[in-house]
Amino acid sequence: MGLEIFTLRERPDLRPLIFASELDSVWPEFMRHDPVAQLYFAPSILDHYLDYAFAGVADGKVVARAFSVPFAFHIDGRAELPDGGWDEVIRWAHDDRMTGRAPNALSALEISLLPEARGGGNSRALLDAMKACAKARGFAEMFAPVRPNQKHLHPFMPMREYVGTVGADGLPADSWLRTHVRAGARIVKVAPYAMTIAGSIADWSRWTGRSFDRSGEVPIAGALVPVTVSLEHDYAVYVEPNVWVRYVIPPNT
Repeated sequence: MGLEIFTLRERPDLRPLIFASELDSVWPEFMRHDPVAQLYFAPSILDHYLDYAFAGVADGKVVARAFSVPFAFHIDGRAELPDGGWDEVIRWAHDDRMTGRAPNALSALEISLLPEARGGGNSRALLDAMKACAKARGFAEMFAPVRPNQKHLHPFMPMREYVGTVGADGLPADSWLRTHVRAGARIVKVAPYAMTIAGSIADWSRWTGRSFDRSGEVPIAGALVPVTVSLEHDYAVYVEPNVWVRYVIPPNT
């Protein structure tokens, strides 16, 4: 399947299509309830990031999407990638935009493909589109707070241990981490609280389609780590770890 990739600046008509239910449903429902996401995806804010949001089209159908965000790095208070991962880099970018601080790096936020578009190098093509975007702006680095594909199968394994699991070829056993490493990324660190999602027990029952009958650490489908449930206080909190990777962007010649 040949993929044509456009920014939303180039093809504003594709904007509603990348948020259609078919692509949204690639993610578990609970993943759509991180409040920090509104600092990027709220329509009035996304207007400012149209050069960093991508649609993948095959045979006239939108089958993929990708999002990235520019931010300032290696400045006072930002000497290291944040432990807050996905959430924190969005906050950094929002603060940069509100204060007029010029970005010098790019962070990938998401790459999603419909099942029919997976394989065949399409994920790599979207990564390459983001790297080209970074290069065009003179950025020397691109980062990604990676959500490993198979970690949900091992919810009680610490992320640091999971990242250290490698195949016979020495590459990460996780397929999405392996894709990044093969594309030239270096694994930097675990982001232990990359995304935080909280809600009432009723919220989580609605998001997951299941009931919660005990307090404690509860694994749920699609979650990389267990959800912390408190029936006594009527809430549950999901704190997802991700893995920071770094790409070096060669300068324009």
